[in-house]
Amino acid sequence: MQAMIMNRIGDVGLCIGMYIMYRECGSLQYEAVFSVIGQGYVKEEVVTAIGICLLIGAIGKSAQIGLHT
Repeated sequence: MQAMIMNRIGDVGLCIGMYIMYRECGSLQYEAVFSVIGQGYVKEEVVTAIGICLLIGAIGKSAQIGLHT
């Protein structure tokens, strides 16, 4: 049961990160996202939020420290 809950936390983090990335950059492809971010069209706080959400997704999905059971 705990593993399933941690996996869902990872799913939610990944989905939120992907949603913010698509909303702000218009794409989920890293090349397009990096070019938009590199040109300064996205605020630094938003980039940080995307990174943290994707990190939570990766940690939850791979059962790393903090979200392991």
